[in-house]
Amino acid sequence: MADGKRPFSRRTLLFAGGAAAAGLATGGLAWAQRPGPDDESGDGGREAAATPPQVGDFDLRTGAELLAPAPLFNTTGPQSFAFDDTNGQVYTLQVVQDGIRLDDEQEAVAYDDRKSSGDMCLTRLDSSGNTLGHMYLRGFGHGISFGVEPTGQRTYMWLEGRADLEKGYGRTVVRVPFKDGAVLNSSDDSVRHFEPVPGATAVCPALDLAGERVLVSHEEEGEHRFSVYGMADFLAGRFTPTQTIKAGVQVKEEEWFQGCALSGDFVYVLTGNPYTGKNGRNPRKSGGNTYVSAIDVRTGRAQGRHKVTVAPDLPYREPEGIAVRRAGAQVGLCVGFSVKAKDRRELTVYRFTG
Repeated sequence: MADGKRPFSRRTLLFAGGAAAAGLATGGLAWAQRPGPDDESGDGGREAAATPPQVGDFDLRTGAELLAPAPLFNTTGPQSFAFDDTNGQVYTLQVVQDGIRLDDEQEAVAYDDRKSSGDMCLTRLDSSGNTLGHMYLRGFGHGISFGVEPTGQRTYMWLEGRADLEKGYGRTVVRVPFKDGAVLNSSDDSVRHFEPVPGATAVCPALDLAGERVLVSHEEEGEHRFSVYGMADFLAGRFTPTQTIKAGVQVKEEEWFQGCALSGDFVYVLTGNPYTGKNGRNPRKSGGNTYVSAIDVRTGRAQGRHKVTVAPDLPYREPEGIAVRRAGAQVGLCVGFSVKAKDRRELTVYRFTG
């Protein structure tokens, strides 16, 4: 949500990177999608038109609605989402809403306390946005990004864990099975914590299942970095990254880091803020300041940055999460927005193709 992100401080992109990335395979189920409106008016449209629309492997002019605004299990805004392409489902994370008392809690807990404690609600949706289940995750983190790994009868969540109790962001990576209706604590004995970068803060993972890779976003020695690991090595506790990008992912000062994804040769980074009033720094007429940037993991160099202009007329439009969806041979880069409904926030997702 708006008060839960950390801004970047400079305009330029500065990277240093590593070796070649793994190859890709494809698979999954197709979802229906509808064309989304482009922003052709105001300064926002002109700025987007002035920059190349190709970001990594994707064309940011191709946006189409993949998921219409859908309510989550709690009323708070979504923080991120991830796909289970095998089963045609999407999972979302959000901070636990204000005033909920879980079964083993003596009283209801305020939202600010949930946020600083890293308490999240995980919702499972079908491809139409219908809720299929949920679970509560206490002490895990803020949910900037995560991954979903379907394996036979179980579906595993790759999440941040062991939240910093002052800031609410994770310090480890965990892999736990989804259990509908469960309440899971980060400190439970059943939760195995991975520390690929001991002492790192603001840790959050994402998965590239096709390439069998794990992406870990983290802060180390005051610097935001991305590290890429082979999944088998990661699970075995071998934490030598195939790539480490010393990512001063630096954009306009007011833009917040809203998630990351890994696909093919590129790390994709989402930044931006919700609309402000007409006299603010990010009014609706500007087209918003949501951007997707790409970094080539083979060279560490920036490979495009473009404004996301879809859905300019949403009543509230905060970028919340970025993920890759695979449907047969088709690969889509997906961006989520938190939108306002009558008494809650909802998630809508737009898909971009190559």
